[in-house]
Amino acid sequence: MSGPAAGTAVAATTTDVVCLGESMVTFLPSQPGRLADVPSFGRGIGGAESNVACALAAAGHRAAWVGRVGADGFGDHLVETIASYGVDTSAVRRDPVRPTGIYFRTATDRGTDTHEVAYYRAGSAASAMSPANVPYEELFAGRVLHLSGITAALSGDCLALLRELTAVRPGRPLVSFDVNHRPHLWRGGDADASVLLELARRSDLVFVGEDEAEEAWGIVGAEAIRAAVPEPAVLVVKRGSAGATVFASGLRPGPRSSNAGGAENADTVTHVPALHVAVVAAVGAGDAFAAGFLSATLRGLPVRDRARHGHLMAAAVLTVPGDLTEPPARDHADRLVALDDDAWGRLRLGPGWTAADRASEEVRTP
Repeated sequence: MSGPAAGTAVAATTTDVVCLGESMVTFLPSQPGRLADVPSFGRGIGGAESNVACALAAAGHRAAWVGRVGADGFGDHLVETIASYGVDTSAVRRDPVRPTGIYFRTATDRGTDTHEVAYYRAGSAASAMSPANVPYEELFAGRVLHLSGITAALSGDCLALLRELTAVRPGRPLVSFDVNHRPHLWRGGDADASVLLELARRSDLVFVGEDEAEEAWGIVGAEAIRAAVPEPAVLVVKRGSAGATVFASGLRPGPRSSNAGGAENADTVTHVPALHVAVVAAVGAGDAFAAGFLSATLRGLPVRDRARHGHLMAAAVLTVPGDLTEPPARDHADRLVALDDDAWGRLRLGPGWTAADRASEEVRTP
Protein backbone atom coordinates (compact mmCIF):
# COMPACT_ATOMS: atom_id res chain seq x y z
CA MET A 1 0.00 0.00 0.00
CA SER A 2 1.48 3.34 -1.02
CA GLY A 3 -0.36 6.12 0.72
CA PRO A 4 -3.99 6.22 1.80
CA ALA A 5 -6.62 5.32 -0.73
CA ALA A 6 -8.24 8.21 -2.52
CA GLY A 7 -11.26 9.43 -0.65
CA THR A 8 -10.21 7.75 2.59
CA ALA A 9 -12.71 8.84 5.22
CA VAL A 10 -12.65 8.77 8.99
CA ALA A 11 -15.01 6.27 10.53
CA ALA A 12 -16.76 6.88 13.84
CA THR A 13 -13.79 7.50 16.11
CA THR A 14 -13.07 5.84 19.42
CA THR A 15 -9.69 7.57 19.85
CA ASP A 16 -9.10 11.19 20.75
CA VAL A 17 -5.49 11.58 19.58
CA VAL A 18 -3.21 9.36 17.49
CA CYS A 19 0.51 10.17 17.78
CA LEU A 20 3.02 8.91 15.21
CA GLY A 21 6.78 8.98 15.63
CA GLU A 22 9.91 7.32 16.95
CA SER A 23 10.25 6.39 20.58
CA MET A 24 13.59 5.26 21.96
CA VAL A 25 14.97 3.70 25.09
CA THR A 26 16.83 6.42 26.96
CA PHE A 27 19.61 5.87 29.47
CA LEU A 28 19.60 8.43 32.27
CA PRO A 29 22.80 9.12 34.23
CA SER A 30 23.13 8.02 37.84
CA GLN A 31 25.01 11.24 38.65
CA PRO A 32 25.97 14.57 37.02
CA GLY A 33 29.04 14.75 34.84
CA ARG A 34 30.36 13.97 31.40
CA LEU A 35 29.14 10.85 29.67
CA ALA A 36 32.73 9.63 29.86
CA ASP A 37 32.64 9.85 33.66
CA VAL A 38 29.14 8.60 34.52
CA PRO A 39 29.51 5.06 35.94
CA SER A 40 25.96 3.80 35.38
CA PHE A 41 22.62 4.68 33.82
CA GLY A 42 18.98 4.01 34.57
CA ARG A 43 16.63 3.01 31.78
CA GLY A 44 13.67 5.09 30.65
CA ILE A 45 11.85 5.94 27.47
CA GLY A 46 11.92 9.04 25.29
CA GLY A 47 10.17 10.22 22.18
CA ALA A 48 8.29 13.45 21.49
CA GLU A 49 5.16 11.86 20.10
CA SER A 50 4.94 8.97 22.57
CA ASN A 51 5.47 11.50 25.38
CA VAL A 52 2.40 13.38 24.15
CA ALA A 53 0.37 10.16 23.93
CA CYS A 54 1.37 9.10 27.46
CA ALA A 55 0.54 12.51 28.94
CA LEU A 56 -2.86 12.59 27.22
CA ALA A 57 -3.71 9.07 28.38
CA ALA A 58 -2.65 9.94 31.93
CA ALA A 59 -4.97 12.96 31.70
CA GLY A 60 -7.93 10.75 30.86
CA HIS A 61 -8.00 10.87 27.06
CA ARG A 62 -8.09 7.97 24.62
CA ALA A 63 -4.65 8.13 23.06
CA ALA A 64 -2.82 5.83 20.65
CA TRP A 65 0.81 5.72 19.62
CA VAL A 66 1.82 4.41 16.20
CA GLY A 67 5.48 3.66 15.58
CA ARG A 68 7.97 1.03 14.48
CA VAL A 69 10.38 -0.74 16.84
CA GLY A 70 12.80 -3.59 16.54
CA ALA A 71 11.97 -7.21 17.31
CA ASP A 72 14.23 -6.92 20.35
CA GLY A 73 14.11 -6.46 24.09
CA PHE A 74 14.29 -2.68 23.86
CA GLY A 75 11.27 -2.73 21.56
CA ASP A 76 9.43 -4.88 24.10
CA HIS A 77 10.30 -2.41 26.85
CA LEU A 78 9.07 0.58 24.84
CA VAL A 79 5.75 -0.94 23.87
CA GLU A 80 5.08 -2.29 27.36
CA THR A 81 6.03 0.95 29.11
CA ILE A 82 3.99 3.20 26.81
CA ALA A 83 1.01 0.85 27.11
CA SER A 84 1.31 1.03 30.92
CA TYR A 85 0.24 4.70 30.73
CA GLY A 86 -3.03 3.62 29.13
CA VAL A 87 -1.92 4.28 25.54
CA ASP A 88 -3.21 2.03 22.76
CA THR A 89 -0.11 0.47 21.13
CA SER A 90 -1.92 -2.10 19.00
CA ALA A 91 -0.85 -0.45 15.73
CA VAL A 92 2.90 -0.48 16.55
CA ARG A 93 4.84 -2.49 13.97
CA ARG A 94 7.88 -4.69 14.74
CA ASP A 95 10.83 -4.68 12.34
CA PRO A 96 12.57 -8.08 12.08
CA VAL A 97 15.86 -6.58 10.83
CA ARG A 98 16.37 -3.05 12.17
CA PRO A 99 16.95 -2.31 15.87
CA THR A 100 15.07 -0.10 18.30
CA GLY A 101 16.80 3.27 18.72
CA ILE A 102 18.52 4.16 22.00
CA TYR A 103 20.26 7.21 23.42
CA PHE A 104 22.27 8.35 26.43
CA ARG A 105 22.20 11.82 27.94
CA THR A 106 23.82 13.77 30.74
CA ALA A 107 21.93 15.19 33.71
CA THR A 108 22.49 18.84 32.77
CA ASP A 109 19.92 21.04 31.05
CA ARG A 110 19.96 20.51 27.28
CA GLY A 111 20.25 24.26 26.80
CA THR A 112 23.71 24.40 28.42
CA ASP A 113 27.08 23.84 26.81
CA THR A 114 27.80 20.89 29.11
CA HIS A 115 24.76 18.88 28.02
CA GLU A 116 25.61 15.77 26.00
CA VAL A 117 23.36 13.38 24.10
CA ALA A 118 24.66 10.29 22.31
CA TYR A 119 22.11 8.87 19.85
CA TYR A 120 22.21 5.37 18.43
CA ARG A 121 19.27 5.65 16.05
CA ALA A 122 20.73 5.65 12.53
CA GLY A 123 19.13 2.78 10.64
CA SER A 124 16.60 2.24 13.41
CA ALA A 125 13.28 0.48 12.90
CA ALA A 126 11.47 3.82 13.09
CA SER A 127 13.56 5.31 10.28
CA ALA A 128 12.04 2.68 7.97
CA MET A 129 8.50 4.05 8.36
CA SER A 130 7.14 4.99 4.95
CA PRO A 131 3.90 5.55 3.04
CA ALA A 132 4.02 1.87 2.10
CA ASN A 133 4.12 0.30 5.57
CA VAL A 134 2.09 2.32 8.07
CA PRO A 135 -1.48 1.48 9.13
CA TYR A 136 -3.47 4.36 7.64
CA GLU A 137 -6.77 3.15 9.03
CA GLU A 138 -5.39 3.44 12.56
CA LEU A 139 -3.66 6.76 11.88
CA PHE A 140 -6.88 8.33 10.63
CA ALA A 141 -9.04 6.81 13.38
CA GLY A 142 -8.67 9.66 15.88
CA ARG A 143 -10.11 13.13 16.18
CA VAL A 144 -6.54 14.47 16.09
CA LEU A 145 -3.36 13.18 14.42
CA HIS A 146 -0.24 14.51 16.18
CA LEU A 147 3.08 14.64 14.29
CA SER A 148 6.45 16.33 14.70
CA GLY A 149 9.36 17.53 12.61
CA ILE A 150 11.60 14.93 14.24
CA THR A 151 10.01 12.18 12.16
CA ALA A 152 10.66 14.08 8.93
CA ALA A 153 14.38 14.14 9.75
CA LEU A 154 14.78 10.38 10.23
CA SER A 155 14.87 9.37 6.55
CA GLY A 156 13.58 10.20 3.10
CA ASP A 157 10.81 7.62 3.56
CA CYS A 158 9.76 9.22 6.83
CA LEU A 159 9.59 12.63 5.17
CA ALA A 160 7.47 11.16 2.36
CA LEU A 161 5.16 9.73 5.01
CA LEU A 162 4.67 13.09 6.71
CA ARG A 163 3.93 14.69 3.36
CA GLU A 164 1.24 12.05 2.78
CA LEU A 165 -0.27 12.56 6.22
CA THR A 166 -0.37 16.36 5.98
CA ALA A 167 -1.89 16.39 2.49
CA VAL A 168 -5.34 17.96 2.61
CA ARG A 169 -7.99 15.41 1.66
CA PRO A 170 -11.61 14.72 2.60
CA GLY A 171 -11.88 13.01 5.96
CA ARG A 172 -8.43 13.99 7.19
CA PRO A 173 -8.43 14.38 10.97
CA LEU A 174 -7.21 17.58 12.54
CA VAL A 175 -3.43 17.53 12.11
CA SER A 176 -1.35 18.81 15.02
CA PHE A 177 2.31 19.47 14.19
CA ASP A 178 5.13 20.30 16.60
CA VAL A 179 8.04 21.77 14.62
CA ASN A 180 10.63 20.25 16.99
CA HIS A 181 13.65 21.45 15.03
CA ARG A 182 16.59 19.12 15.77
CA PRO A 183 19.53 20.30 13.59
CA HIS A 184 21.74 17.30 14.48
CA LEU A 185 19.24 14.91 12.89
CA TRP A 186 19.27 16.51 9.46
CA ARG A 187 21.73 15.53 6.80
CA GLY A 188 23.28 18.90 6.05
CA GLY A 189 22.22 21.94 4.06
CA ASP A 190 19.13 24.07 4.56
CA ALA A 191 16.61 21.36 3.65
CA ASP A 192 15.39 21.12 7.23
CA ALA A 193 14.23 24.74 7.27
CA SER A 194 12.17 24.51 4.11
CA VAL A 195 10.75 21.08 4.97
CA LEU A 196 9.62 22.12 8.44
CA LEU A 197 8.02 25.28 7.08
CA GLU A 198 6.23 23.26 4.40
CA LEU A 199 4.84 20.74 6.90
CA ALA A 200 3.78 23.47 9.33
CA ARG A 201 1.85 25.28 6.61
CA ARG A 202 0.00 22.05 5.70
CA SER A 203 -1.17 21.47 9.30
CA ASP A 204 -4.15 22.69 11.33
CA LEU A 205 -2.55 23.28 14.73
CA VAL A 206 1.16 24.13 14.96
CA PHE A 207 3.51 24.42 17.95
CA VAL A 208 6.81 26.22 17.42
CA GLY A 209 9.34 27.76 19.76
CA GLU A 210 10.33 31.36 19.13
CA ASP A 211 13.98 30.30 19.42
CA GLU A 212 13.67 27.40 16.94
CA ALA A 213 11.85 29.61 14.42
CA GLU A 214 14.78 32.00 14.53
CA GLU A 215 17.30 29.17 14.24
CA ALA A 216 15.53 27.29 11.43
CA TRP A 217 13.88 30.10 9.47
CA GLY A 218 15.71 33.25 10.53
CA ILE A 219 12.37 34.71 11.65
CA VAL A 220 12.24 36.81 14.81
CA GLY A 221 9.09 37.50 16.80
CA ALA A 222 5.65 35.93 17.07
CA GLU A 223 3.97 38.21 14.53
CA ALA A 224 6.63 37.49 11.92
CA ILE A 225 6.28 33.75 12.54
CA ARG A 226 2.53 34.00 11.97
CA ALA A 227 3.15 35.91 8.72
CA ALA A 228 5.37 33.05 7.53
CA VAL A 229 2.89 30.35 8.67
CA PRO A 230 -0.55 31.83 7.90
CA GLU A 231 -2.47 28.67 6.98
CA PRO A 232 -2.96 26.78 10.29
CA ALA A 233 -6.15 27.62 12.13
CA VAL A 234 -4.11 27.82 15.33
CA LEU A 235 -0.43 28.70 15.70
CA VAL A 236 1.13 28.46 19.15
CA VAL A 237 4.41 30.35 19.52
CA LYS A 238 6.22 29.19 22.66
CA ARG A 239 8.34 31.97 24.12
CA GLY A 240 10.09 30.22 27.00
CA SER A 241 9.83 32.05 30.31
CA ALA A 242 7.84 34.81 28.59
CA GLY A 243 4.91 32.44 27.99
CA ALA A 244 3.06 31.59 24.80
CA THR A 245 1.31 33.61 22.11
CA VAL A 246 -1.57 31.90 20.33
CA PHE A 247 -2.89 33.03 16.95
CA ALA A 248 -6.32 31.49 16.36
CA SER A 249 -8.81 31.75 13.55
CA GLY A 250 -10.97 28.88 14.80
CA LEU A 251 -10.25 25.21 15.45
CA ARG A 252 -12.46 22.24 16.25
CA PRO A 253 -11.17 18.67 16.43
CA GLY A 254 -12.47 16.67 13.48
CA PRO A 255 -12.08 16.17 9.73
CA ARG A 256 -10.59 19.00 7.72
CA SER A 257 -12.08 19.98 4.37
CA SER A 258 -10.04 20.89 1.33
CA ASN A 259 -10.98 24.52 1.96
CA ALA A 260 -8.58 24.76 4.86
CA GLY A 261 -6.60 27.48 6.45
CA GLY A 262 -6.84 30.17 9.04
CA ALA A 263 -5.29 32.57 6.55
CA GLU A 264 -8.74 33.48 5.23
CA ASN A 265 -10.00 34.56 8.65
CA ALA A 266 -8.90 37.28 11.01
CA ASP A 267 -6.84 36.04 13.94
CA THR A 268 -7.49 36.55 17.58
CA VAL A 269 -4.17 36.87 19.39
CA THR A 270 -3.87 35.64 22.97
CA HIS A 271 -0.78 35.93 25.12
CA VAL A 272 -0.61 33.69 28.19
CA PRO A 273 2.27 34.24 30.66
CA ALA A 274 4.34 31.27 31.75
CA LEU A 275 4.33 30.03 35.31
CA HIS A 276 7.07 30.43 37.90
CA VAL A 277 8.47 26.91 38.24
CA ALA A 278 11.31 25.47 40.33
CA VAL A 279 12.82 23.45 37.49
CA VAL A 280 14.30 20.04 38.25
CA ALA A 281 14.93 19.07 34.59
CA ALA A 282 13.87 20.77 31.38
CA VAL A 283 13.46 17.65 29.23
CA GLY A 284 9.98 16.84 27.98
CA ALA A 285 8.41 20.22 28.76
CA GLY A 286 7.56 21.04 25.15
CA ASP A 287 5.82 17.69 24.65
CA ALA A 288 3.89 18.18 27.89
CA PHE A 289 2.80 21.67 26.82
CA ALA A 290 1.48 20.24 23.54
CA ALA A 291 -0.40 17.52 25.45
CA GLY A 292 -1.99 20.05 27.80
CA PHE A 293 -3.01 22.31 24.92
CA LEU A 294 -4.45 19.35 22.96
CA SER A 295 -6.31 18.09 26.02
CA ALA A 296 -8.03 21.45 26.47
CA THR A 297 -8.69 21.68 22.71
CA LEU A 298 -10.47 18.32 22.80
CA ARG A 299 -12.61 19.65 25.64
CA GLY A 300 -13.53 22.75 23.63
CA LEU A 301 -12.03 25.19 26.15
CA PRO A 302 -11.22 28.83 25.28
CA VAL A 303 -7.80 29.61 23.82
CA ARG A 304 -6.48 31.17 27.02
CA ASP A 305 -7.42 28.06 28.98
CA ARG A 306 -5.81 25.79 26.38
CA ALA A 307 -2.50 27.60 26.80
CA ARG A 308 -2.81 27.61 30.60
CA HIS A 309 -3.38 23.85 30.60
CA GLY A 310 -0.28 23.59 28.41
CA HIS A 311 1.74 25.57 30.95
CA LEU A 312 0.45 23.43 33.84
CA MET A 313 1.23 20.14 32.07
CA ALA A 314 4.72 21.47 31.29
CA ALA A 315 5.17 22.52 34.92
CA ALA A 316 4.37 18.98 36.05
CA VAL A 317 7.22 17.60 33.91
CA LEU A 318 9.62 20.43 34.74
CA THR A 319 9.44 19.54 38.43
CA VAL A 320 10.52 15.88 37.97
CA PRO A 321 13.79 14.40 36.60
CA GLY A 322 12.37 12.55 33.58
CA ASP A 323 10.29 13.21 30.46
CA LEU A 324 7.02 11.90 31.92
CA THR A 325 5.05 12.25 35.13
CA GLU A 326 1.52 12.00 36.45
CA PRO A 327 -0.29 15.24 35.52
CA PRO A 328 -2.43 17.15 38.00
CA ALA A 329 -5.98 15.83 38.38
CA ARG A 330 -8.35 17.50 35.91
CA ASP A 331 -10.42 19.30 38.54
CA HIS A 332 -7.22 20.50 40.22
CA ALA A 333 -5.87 21.87 36.92
CA ASP A 334 -9.23 23.43 36.06
CA ARG A 335 -9.26 25.34 39.36
CA LEU A 336 -5.82 26.77 38.64
CA VAL A 337 -6.70 27.62 35.04
CA ALA A 338 -9.76 29.56 36.28
CA LEU A 339 -7.65 31.89 38.46
CA ASP A 340 -7.69 35.57 37.59
CA ASP A 341 -4.60 37.02 35.92
CA ASP A 342 -3.14 38.35 39.15
CA ALA A 343 -3.46 35.03 40.99
CA TRP A 344 -2.09 33.14 37.97
CA GLY A 345 0.95 35.39 38.01
CA ARG A 346 1.54 34.64 41.70
CA LEU A 347 1.61 30.86 41.29
CA ARG A 348 4.89 29.29 42.40
CA LEU A 349 5.17 25.60 41.54
CA GLY A 350 7.82 23.19 42.78
CA PRO A 351 8.31 19.43 43.14
CA GLY A 352 5.17 17.71 44.39
CA TRP A 353 2.81 20.52 43.37
CA THR A 354 0.53 18.22 41.38
CA ALA A 355 -0.76 16.53 44.54
CA ALA A 356 -4.28 17.83 45.13
CA ASP A 357 -3.69 18.34 48.87
CA ARG A 358 -1.05 20.98 48.06
CA ALA A 359 -3.48 23.20 46.17
CA SER A 360 -3.83 25.62 49.05
CA GLU A 361 -0.05 26.12 49.14
CA GLU A 362 0.37 27.00 45.48
CA VAL A 363 -0.92 30.57 45.32
CA ARG A 364 1.39 32.75 47.29
CA THR A 365 3.33 35.94 46.85
CA PRO A 366 7.00 35.71 45.88
